[in-house]
Amino acid sequence: MRMRAKVVTTIAAGLLAAAGMSAPTAAAVGQDTRAPASGQTVTNTWVYTWTSANIRSCASTQCSINYTVPANYELSAICWAHGQWVSQNGVSHDKWVLLGSGSSWIWGGLLKGNQTGNVPNQC
Repeated sequence: MRMRAKVVTTIAAGLLAAAGMSAPTAAAVGQDTRAPASGQTVTNTWVYTWTSANIRSCASTQCSINYTVPANYELSAICWAHGQWVSQNGVSHDKWVLLGSGSSWIWGGLLKGNQTGNVPNQC
């Protein structure tokens, strides 16, 4: 199976080279890219929970829980925004992270790293 993946990757790289194109930098570092309607390119960031976490439909604990993930779970994140102020586990702030689906949010205090799980883009 690994050999097949290498062959496919090599063929794809050859086709890109023949067309005078190259793979985007984000693909090389394992990040997703999206092109919003505004024409900007947004690079997704991988975030990791340090404890179990509820993934919600908006940036508030009043919103419905879409699903729950365990500690050390990897999620793709688009950007962060100010939402409901939350105080939990000795951490207090209002920064919420929009996940790669574009419709689910996680409070940044449940992520490893800084208040936004090291997501640099503000929504």
